[in-house]
Amino acid sequence: MSEWKQKRFWKKAETVPVADGFTVHLDGRVIKTPVKAGLIVPTRAIADAIAAEWDAQEDLVKPHTMPVTRAANAAIDKVTPQFVEVADMLAAYGDSDLLCYRAKSPDELTERQADFWDPLLDWAETALNARLVTVAGVMHQAQSPESLQELRQRTHALNAFELAAFHDLVSLSGSLIIAFAAIKGHLPPQTLWEVSRLDEIWQQEQWGKDDEAEAAAAIKAEAFFASKRFFDLCQSLPDNPRPAA
Repeated sequence: MSEWKQKRFWKKAETVPVADGFTVHLDGRVIKTPVKAGLIVPTRAIADAIAAEWDAQEDLVKPHTMPVTRAANAAIDKVTPQFVEVADMLAAYGDSDLLCYRAKSPDELTERQADFWDPLLDWAETALNARLVTVAGVMHQAQSPESLQELRQRTHALNAFELAAFHDLVSLSGSLIIAFAAIKGHLPPQTLWEVSRLDEIWQQEQWGKDDEAEAAAAIKAEAFFASKRFFDLCQSLPDNPRPAA
C-alpha cells in the first residue's frame, strides 16, 4: 500500500454490490489492490469496514490505519494465488507449536506454562480432534501424523479471506492452537494474546520491562486483534469453491 501514501482526493467512500460480492467506490471509482486487481470482497461487512477506513482518512492517506483494507489486499494478491502453499506453511506450525515446548526450570515458570497452556491443548484434543504432546526444552518433538493431518485439513478448509486473517493469528502468536482458539471464540483475543506471551511476561517480572520491547509487543497485539476482527467480518461468506488440499 506504499503507493497509496497520497492526499485524499475523494469525498465519499461507499459499498457497492457486484457480481462476485462487494467492492468499495471512491466517488464512483473502484478501489484497486496494490497489484491492480479489483478490491472485491465476499461480505458486505468487510466492504463496509473498508469504506469506513477510507472515509476516516483526512489529508494524507495513512495505510497503517487501514487494517481491513490491508487484510483484504493480502487475501486477494497474496493468499489466493498461492492458497495451498500458505495453508501448508501454517499447518506446519502444529509440529512445532509454541504450547508444546516447555521450560525445564524454574518451577514457577513451568507451573505457569502448565496452568495456561495445558488447558488449550486439552481443548484442541476435544474441539479439533488433535492431541499434541509436550516436551521440556527446545529439541523437536514429532507429533502424531493423525493430529497433524487433522490440523492440516482444518487449515485448508478455510477460504482465502479467512486464511489471510488466520496467517497473522498464527505467525504473531507462534501457535496454531492459539489461532484456532481465536477464530472459534474459545477465549477472548486479549486472553489468548497474553497466553502467547507468557514467557515474555515472566521475563519482565524477573528483570523489568524494556520500553522498546513493550512498544514492539503493543504493535503486534494490535495486529493480532485486527486479524481476529477481520476473520469475524468474513463469517457470512458463501460456500465458494476453494483450492484442493
